[in-house]
Amino acid sequence: MTGPSSTPRGEKVPAPGATWEISAIQPNGQQHVPDNAPQPRANRATRRAARRRKEK
Repeated sequence: MTGPSSTPRGEKVPAPGATWEISAIQPNGQQHVPDNAPQPRANRATRRAARRRKEK
């Protein structure tokens, strides 16, 4: 068995996704949306329903 090395090792970089990332979702479930953010696109079901309503 060998003894400890006299050369210190560098800091180990964690694997991607292994550390937590800060998000804009608050603990109470609300999400911060900046004033200049674009309007979110409606989901597919909503777009299809709106198209069906227009056709009638």
